Amino acid sequence: MLTAIIDYESGNLHSAEKAFQRMAREMDAGDVVVTSDADVVARADRLVLPGDGAFPACATELRGHKGIYDAMVEAVEQKGRPFLGICVGMQLMATTGHEYNETAGIGWISGDVVKITPTDSALKVPHMGWNNLVIDNDHAIFDGITSGDHTYFVHSYQFQVSDPAERLAHVDYGGEVTAVIGRDTMVGMQFHPEKSQDVGLRMIGNFLRWRP
Repeated sequence: MLTAIIDYESGNLHSAEKAFQRMAREMDAGDVVVTSDADVVARADRLVLPGDGAFPACATELRGHKGIYDAMVEAVEQKGRPFLGICVGMQLMATTGHEYNETAGIGWISGDVVKITPTDSALKVPHMGWNNLVIDNDHAIFDGITSGDHTYFVHSYQFQVSDPAERLAHVDYGGEVTAVIGRDTMVGMQFHPEKSQDVGLRMIGNFLRWRP
């Protein structure tokens, strides 16, 4: 099995690469590669789309790497390959982002990415640090995970999901903030699993063994 972490110049992918490689090695789950090669993306069994920075910049970079983008879309939409979006990589699954300007997302999960506006003025934006998951809908990604387990976040914008069935988990940060989304062969995490210690590693492992 080949898992491809897509490199579209969205940031440093070293920690994600190491975490996925560690879990793949422990589970005997094949190879994990960071790649900007469309042919590798096309033949990969699983795809991971990270993302750091602003939604418009990441969307522009991803679509600017046309070969990678087209290969990714075909693999997910036509071949049903399991897909994981991380941080802005999750947000890019949305219909539209509203950071700085209105920007089209991939449109795999209906909803909008908007600025976090906590009801408690003492809570600062960005939402940064550890927070406790609240699981909304059961999913294989949560095998061995329970509400109350904590993961590591760094973000100023949140994904408001249109269909409650596609919001798998949230956290409380002066209101409910989407933490995990998913449908069909796609799943996304707002937090960084590679920085979330044992809980994050377990969820990476769950993705690698997931058979949707």
